[in-house]
Amino acid sequence: MDLGSVGVWTYQLDFLPQAQAQEHVAELAELGYGAVWIPEAMGREALTSSALLLSGSSRIVVATGVANIWGRDPMAMAGAHKTLTEAFPGRFLLGMGVSHQPAVDFLRGHSYARPLTRMREYLDAMDGSLFMAAPPTEPPERVLAALGPKMLELAATRTAGAHTYFVPVEHTTLAREAMGVGPRLCVEQAVVLETDPDVARGIARQHMSIYLTLPNYTNNLKRLGWTDAELADGGSDALVDAIVVWGGVDAVAERVRAHDERGADHVCVQVLLAEQTAVPLDGWRELAPALLG
Repeated sequence: MDLGSVGVWTYQLDFLPQAQAQEHVAELAELGYGAVWIPEAMGREALTSSALLLSGSSRIVVATGVANIWGRDPMAMAGAHKTLTEAFPGRFLLGMGVSHQPAVDFLRGHSYARPLTRMREYLDAMDGSLFMAAPPTEPPERVLAALGPKMLELAATRTAGAHTYFVPVEHTTLAREAMGVGPRLCVEQAVVLETDPDVARGIARQHMSIYLTLPNYTNNLKRLGWTDAELADGGSDALVDAIVVWGGVDAVAERVRAHDERGADHVCVQVLLAEQTAVPLDGWRELAPALLG
C-alpha cells in the first residue's frame, strides 16, 4: 500500500452530499495526496463512507481515522476490512481506535473499561473470525489509534503501525522509539493558513476546545511535560503553536518535515477554517505544491 508521504485528514466531507464528497476525493488524488483520512464520531459510518469515497477515485488510499471498535463487533469489522480490500486492492487502510469514554458510555451505551485489554481482545477476535466470501488478493492492512507507550507497542506488534492525532512533534520521536523501525507511523497535523497570530490562534483554539476535555489527549500531553495551567482556558499560546501549525505554506512544510525527521512515515494535514464545516478546498490546493512537489 502506497500512502505517500503526505495525505489529508478531514471530517468536512461528511457535511456534503456523497457525490460531491467523491468529487473532492478525486481532486485530492489529482493534486497528488497519497491518502484521505476520515473519522468516525457522530457523522457517517466510516466503512460505508470509505467504500463510497473509494469509488470516486482510482488511485488515492482511503483510511479511517479512526473506526470505533465499539461501533461493530470484531467479526463485522474483519469482514468489512476484507471486503473493501478485495474490492479496492492496496487502497483501503483500516484505522481502528478505542475512542473516548464520553462517546462510548453516553453516546453508544457501552462501558469504556480497560481499553488496552479491550483492543487486544478485539484484535484476537478479528484474527480468528470466519470469512466465507471471495478473499482479498492482498493482505488487509490495519493501524491503531495510539498515543501512550502500551498502545503504541500493541500497534507495532499486532498491526501495520499507528495513527497519532493531536500531537506535537516531540511525540513523533517518542512514538517511533516505542514502535521501533518498520511499523508505519501516520501522524495527523492540524494547519491554519493564516499569518495573523490572533486570528490563527483563535481558529486553532476553536478546533482544540473539544480535545482538551478528553483525558486520552490531555494525559498524553501531560506525559510530554505540558502542565494543567498550559492546558487550561483553551491552551497556552505555546501549546496552541505546538499542536496547530499556522502561517503560510512554508511554515506548514517545515512542520511536516519536522515530523518526517523524527520518524513519521506519513503526515496527514488537517486544514482548519473559522467555519468549521466548510470544506478547505483552497487550502488543500495551496498546500499541494509545497508538500508534494
